[in-house]
Amino acid sequence: MEKTSPKIDGVTSDKGGARLLGRLFLRIIDAQAGWSRPFGDFNHRWLSALFRPLGPVKDLLHGTWLGHPLHAAATDIPIGALLITVLLDLLNQRAAADVALVVTILFMVAAAAAGAADYVDTDGTARARATVHSTLMVLALVVLLVSLVLRAGDPIDRTIPVVLGIIGFLLVNAGAYVGGDVVYQLGNMVSRHAWRGRGVKWIPLDFGDTDPATLEEAKPLKVKAGINELAVVRIGPALYAMHAVCAHAGGPLAEGKVVDGCLECPWHGSRFALQSGHVRRGPAVYDQPSYEVRAREAGGYEVRRRPA
Repeated sequence: MEKTSPKIDGVTSDKGGARLLGRLFLRIIDAQAGWSRPFGDFNHRWLSALFRPLGPVKDLLHGTWLGHPLHAAATDIPIGALLITVLLDLLNQRAAADVALVVTILFMVAAAAAGAADYVDTDGTARARATVHSTLMVLALVVLLVSLVLRAGDPIDRTIPVVLGIIGFLLVNAGAYVGGDVVYQLGNMVSRHAWRGRGVKWIPLDFGDTDPATLEEAKPLKVKAGINELAVVRIGPALYAMHAVCAHAGGPLAEGKVVDGCLECPWHGSRFALQSGHVRRGPAVYDQPSYEVRAREAGGYEVRRRPA
């Protein structure tokens, strides 16, 4: 007689543990919280002090100018170069393998600098897992540097440098797995508005108990527009509106402040231009959804999402 899996509401239940390996990895990562959280807090303090006077450099490393996290873009090169290193080592192509390893190390350092800038503005569980990620990557970098030093004399027996290269490759991939988890599962450095529809209709603004005519100059106010919550700012007679959730990490923009024609997030200091929602200062790398505002004939105001 054929055995069938039990069903719950018409859906076959999963008793085979299709994601058993993934859950096991996640448990291993989270089991490191005993050291990763305090170590992460320590790293956060000294990195914050380091980057505090380096505003433009920090934005450069975030990728604010690129419109994409620079760390994620920079990591592909060292991973690919390291794979080539391992393959060339196994084929005994010494000179080419050594060059590929140098390229790996240089781009790992560049990716680490970009990752450190993002780390400064990472909190909670994401910071703890990012600490595991960065620790694995630093350990891999040390192993690869030792491998490079041992290759310098071009020894006859390259067993140890080659083995270290393979160990470094495994560590890098383990670190990449954890780093991917920080992004894909915890949403770090992901746009909070990636799936938000743009719409074409004008929607009435609901100010609640607040009279729009009494809005304070340059003081954000949270209002409703349909299902969306917006941060509205009055500058002179004009009203400006953008989504109240910061694209970077979900900060409450309605609790921020106006600085140089921008609305500044109270959590990490990202700034978005009032007129367009364009990001003017990181750590945000994505523009903020911005809305056109106009007066209604029946009184009050209505908004419509600006085109990209």
